[in-house]
This record gives sequence, structure tokens and C-alpha cells, in this order.
Amino acid sequence: MNILTRLESVPVNSFHYRLLFIIGLGWMFDAADTGLVAFVLPSLAKEWGLSAQSVGYIGSIGLVGMALGAVLAGSAAERWGRRKVFAATLVTYGIATGLCGLAWNYESLMIFRFFVGFGLGGQLPVAVTLMSEFSPAAKRGRFIVLLESFWAVGWFIAALIAYLVIPAFGWSAVFFLGALPAFYVFWIWRSVPESVRYLLQKGRYEEAHNIVSRIERLGGKKPPKYQEAAMNGDCSAAASLTSQASSFSLLFQPKLAKRTALLWILWFGLVYSYYGIFTWLPSLMVGQGLAIVKTFEYVLMITLAQLPGYFAAAVLVDRWGRKNTLATFLLCSAVAAYGFGHSSTAVTVIGWGCAMSFFNLGAWGVIYTYTPELYPTTVRAVGTGWAAGIGRIGGIFAPAVVGWLLPQTGIGWIFTMFMIVLAVIGLIVLLLGQETKKQVLAEHM
Repeated sequence: MNILTRLESVPVNSFHYRLLFIIGLGWMFDAADTGLVAFVLPSLAKEWGLSAQSVGYIGSIGLVGMALGAVLAGSAAERWGRRKVFAATLVTYGIATGLCGLAWNYESLMIFRFFVGFGLGGQLPVAVTLMSEFSPAAKRGRFIVLLESFWAVGWFIAALIAYLVIPAFGWSAVFFLGALPAFYVFWIWRSVPESVRYLLQKGRYEEAHNIVSRIERLGGKKPPKYQEAAMNGDCSAAASLTSQASSFSLLFQPKLAKRTALLWILWFGLVYSYYGIFTWLPSLMVGQGLAIVKTFEYVLMITLAQLPGYFAAAVLVDRWGRKNTLATFLLCSAVAAYGFGHSSTAVTVIGWGCAMSFFNLGAWGVIYTYTPELYPTTVRAVGTGWAAGIGRIGGIFAPAVVGWLLPQTGIGWIFTMFMIVLAVIGLIVLLLGQETKKQVLAEHM
């Protein structure tokens, strides 16, 4: 039995849950930073006298960094390993977030936000690739959606920090708190192993064997002894893998081109809608006449709805399948976005906002499950990174588009636009997507 077969056959045990928690905390810190800037913007705009367009550019510059970070980190993870890049990106965005608290003018803040985005964009696709490559096929969907659920926790923490800190200490203090995750890298370096699939691809068989043996012991199985002769199956697989260059061009080979196109469209639309809606959410509410403190209270309620959305997706993704779950959540998110944009009372704002949060973030959990499953090991990190990078282009445009449209059209038309985007990508998944439920991750094309 070769190493990959052993890895897939290990029962879910404390190793998998510990890895989920450790990577999930990194995911939570990412979300907290993204949320913090959304809550800071209303206070910052008032203090610096920024126009709606200037506020939109602050949101967009972070997405420029995220797009570049996602693409470069995916390639770096194929070359130097998932764990090293995961740790490096965490340090990058942590330090850059702290520097945002020292920003002395609009231009300096823009520069620091770019580097925050670079670190954030690099971490997310690498983290999900690492978690995917350790998760057993039968439970992979649930694990990835649960990983994504840490995003909701991070947003809730961001809303809570903004609610308690900004009125008392100002926006700079929020960014200083956001720098603390940089210290988390020491725990990651000690606790997170390198991907077994990556090690095999690089011919590091004994390291891979030792990691799988530790997982087997935690799962109550006795691992076999390491013998060169027993590695023949792994050597053959690795030779097949390394014979294919891990390059961008492989994403457009006949077998992968349709998947790549589907994922790029899907990521672009989902990221466009998410960052257009949630980066602006507190500011849009303030613009409707709500006080900043009351806005934070409403956003806290809306943010809490993300958690049951993730949990519902986690239950459905391995039972109902990736394709059906993702399409349903996207279409329901489209309906909720329209309802939110045309709400006129506090009750309907909160109700439609919670529905929008529930379905939009549930869809995020599924897309992070679905993306790495469509690529073989040789290009999994690269493919996931490029999909996320193309998505960030949508995120770059969205905050700026909202800033440009808001004075001209109002909230109703803006959320009608988001409804159309979400409905289109939901239908594309339904018509063109393929199901990957409970399939073992492919090693080569």
C-alpha cells in the first residue's frame, strides 16, 4: 500500500481537527483584517474628508494586492511548499496591518493596504490547498466548509472590536490590534506539517512516510516500517508528477481548460459581489442615516448569520454535492441581495441582510471546497491561486464601482446589480459545473 493510499484510508482523528483549528485561526485573522477596514472606513472618511470614490479606492487597492499575492503564492507553494508560504503570508499581512495604524495620510494608507492584501491573498489559496490535501475524500467537503466558517468568526470579532474600540480609541488602535496575528506564525511553524502530496512530488518519500505514520498512529492504526522497496508505487507516481511542469500553461490543457474557465468566471462574480457588498456595508448603512454605533450593532447581527450559513453548507456539501449546493446558495444570495437593497425598515434591513450573509458566505465555503478538487496535485496550488487571483480582480473593481455609482443611482440599483451577478454565476454552475463529491484528489492529468 503506497503512502497516498494510506493517507486516504486513515480515519478522521485528532490530527485532522487540530490542523483544521490551526489553519482556521489563520483564516479567522484574515477575515478580521478584511472586516476591520470595512468598519474603519466610515470614521476614516469623516476624519480625513474623503469622497466616496476615495473610500472605494482604499477597498480596491487591497484587492490589487490580493490578486497579485494569490497568483504568486500559488506558484511559490508549488516550488517551496505549502507550509512555508502559509507562514510567510501570515507575517506579511500582520506587519502591514500594524503599519496601517501609523498611516499619516491617504497615500501612505494605500501603500500599506496593498501589502496587507498581498499577504491575505497569498494565504487563502495556499491554506485551502494544504487542508484539502490532508482531508480524506469522504469528509473533505465538510472540512473545507468548516475551515471557511472561521471567516465568519473573524468578521464577528472585527465588528466587536470596531464597536468597542473605535468610539473610545479611534481607528488607529484597531489596526494595531490587527497586527497581533503576525506572532501566530511561531505556532504554525511548530504544528503544521508539510503536505504529503507536495513531499511526494518532490521525491521526499521518507518525510512523507513519517507524517502519514504519525497520522495513522493517532487514528489507531499501526504504520508499516519505512523501506525503499515499499516506495516503488510512490516513486512511480512522483516521476509521473514531476515530468509535468507546474506552470500556468497546464491550466489550459484540454482536460483542464473548461474547469479553469468555469472557476475564473465563478470566482470573479462571487468576489465582486462579496467585496462590493461587505466592504461598503457599514458605510452604506451610515449613508442611509443610521448612526455609526447603531450601524455596528446591525452589522454584528448580520455577521452572526454567516455561521449557520457555513454549517448548512457543511452538511449539504458532502450529501447533496458541491454543484447543487453552490448553485442553490448563489441563487438564494441573489434574491436576498435584491431584498436588502430595497429594504426600508430596520426589520427588513436585518432580515434580508441576515439572509444575504447566510447564503453568500455559505457559497464561499463550497467554492473553497470545489476549486482544489478540480485540479491535480501538480497544478493544484497554482490553479487555486490563479482562480483566487482572477476573483480578486472582481474585488478590485467592486468597491470602486460602488463608490462611483452611489452618488448617482442609490442603494437599490447597486444591489440590483449584485443580484444579477450572483444569479448569472449560479446558473453557470448549475449548467456547466461537474460534481466532485467524495472523489479522491487527482495526482496527475
